[in-house]
Amino acid sequence: MTPLEPFYTESPAWHEKIGAIHALLERVKISEEQSGDVLHLRRRNRILSIHASTAIEGNQLTLSQVTDVINGKPVWGPPKDIQEVRNAWHAYNEMPGYDPWSVSDLLRAHAHLTESLIGESGHFRSVGVAVVGSDGLPLHRGAPSAQVPALVEKLLDWGKGSPAHPLIKSSAVHYRLEYIHPFRDGNGRIGRLWQTLILAQWNPLFAWMPIETLVHHNQALYYQALQDSHAGAVDCRPFIDFMLDAIANSLYKFIDVATQTVADASADVPVNVPVNVPVNAVSGKVLVLLRANPKATAEKMASALGVTDKTIKRHLKALREQGRIRRVGSDKSGHWEIIEATA
Repeated sequence: MTPLEPFYTESPAWHEKIGAIHALLERVKISEEQSGDVLHLRRRNRILSIHASTAIEGNQLTLSQVTDVINGKPVWGPPKDIQEVRNAWHAYNEMPGYDPWSVSDLLRAHAHLTESLIGESGHFRSVGVAVVGSDGLPLHRGAPSAQVPALVEKLLDWGKGSPAHPLIKSSAVHYRLEYIHPFRDGNGRIGRLWQTLILAQWNPLFAWMPIETLVHHNQALYYQALQDSHAGAVDCRPFIDFMLDAIANSLYKFIDVATQTVADASADVPVNVPVNVPVNAVSGKVLVLLRANPKATAEKMASALGVTDKTIKRHLKALREQGRIRRVGSDKSGHWEIIEATA
């Protein structure tokens, strides 16, 4: 098979962005561990991703309605939109069984995404397609249908053997799938799913990242980055730039949701506070984190809660003075113990 021609030029800024994402992944890991309910957090983020990915394609269901569909509750809405959400939930849950470099798995995933929605579900298109702007003018024409199978096979073969960093490679594959436009419909959804899959195989945390949410909130920039990447000669550097920023922002979003999960959990955890001792919101979260991990450092708790080390230390001092916690052992190797009030 003829090797794929280069289709992007590297940016000097990518190295710094990749380094920042690596650092954020460590924060995500900590915040997930301290969330109080990892399964709830992951499910919540996947629902956010599915709502966003379908909304980008015009699905009218609200986040609340999407949640109800996934939970099996009756929803009043367009049957097509409801089916899209069910299909996406199925496809994303099947991710562990997909090989990102398998053409047959790409087709299988497309079948899951588009079941009962299009005539060529799970098959490459047999007709020509064009991406049309709001003014009715074509923005981009997909590859000739007869060339699609070979082009997709060449792309996935490139991805399998490319030494590029997964953050770069996944964005490049996402772009190239949109450029080829291999399906009659569902190209955007399969492109975003496939990027998530490639990233999840590199770091499993990405299986639960709400990347699509950030794309949805920056939809105009997403489409502009696609257009800029083939405005002249094909060079998807603008799209990779956009996706690296979206990925970093999705990690911040995950940390925010995890922090909220801690806050939600703190409402359900009895802290047995003396009647006249006020409970500060941050102090309550600190107590939840210490229950989950008595050896948690101020730095890790600050990272999980999105505050400074100084803030955490101030609340630890206050909790200690209130007789709520005590330190057992040294500052370096000891742990915190929560003092439960006696009846």
